[in-house]
Amino acid sequence: MVQSFNFAGIVNTFRVLLNPSLAVPHIVVNDLRSIPFRQLKQDGIRAMAYDKDNCLTAPYVTSIHPPFKEAWAECKATFGVQNIVIVSNSAGTPDDPNGKEADNLEKALGVSVLRHAEKKPACGAALAAHLAPLQAHQVAVVGDRILTDIVFGNLNGNKTIWTREIVTEQGDNKMAAKLRRLEHKIVDWLARRNVKPPPLRKED
Repeated sequence: MVQSFNFAGIVNTFRVLLNPSLAVPHIVVNDLRSIPFRQLKQDGIRAMAYDKDNCLTAPYVTSIHPPFKEAWAECKATFGVQNIVIVSNSAGTPDDPNGKEADNLEKALGVSVLRHAEKKPACGAALAAHLAPLQAHQVAVVGDRILTDIVFGNLNGNKTIWTREIVTEQGDNKMAAKLRRLEHKIVDWLARRNVKPPPLRKED
């Protein structure tokens, strides 16, 4: 599936220039296998929202990346499949008008795929509604892209987890691959300047 132009991603890049903390993840891991699921639950996380390509699967592949199968099973066992959701910028969006790709993903991965009209990082209301009555600070957002996945979670007051190592660039969107390399440099630059991620959003 070919992704359409992500206008929200461009607009929110300027928000990052004004507030660089939006580009800083709360947790950095190598990949899915390094995520401390049990510790997250002990710390109050009750739901997980994942990007798909190069986070759970190879680009444009529906099945879980084979080395991640055990970690994926652990995540499901820890949080329950009803509390895990895929937030893609292709499946479940207007790029997937009949929802066929989202349906295929749900069958392959065993969890829900969010249906949303706006692309990350601009679909926070749709995710909040899907996971209601959970509050923002009880949700962790996981992804390999800073300017979409991590900015998305930080804008919404979620805990953000950046998977620094991707599955593969083979078959990946060429522009996404170039931007990802730039994002790595941005994160390293912000880390050297001790920029911290924004606080989680806790409602009274």
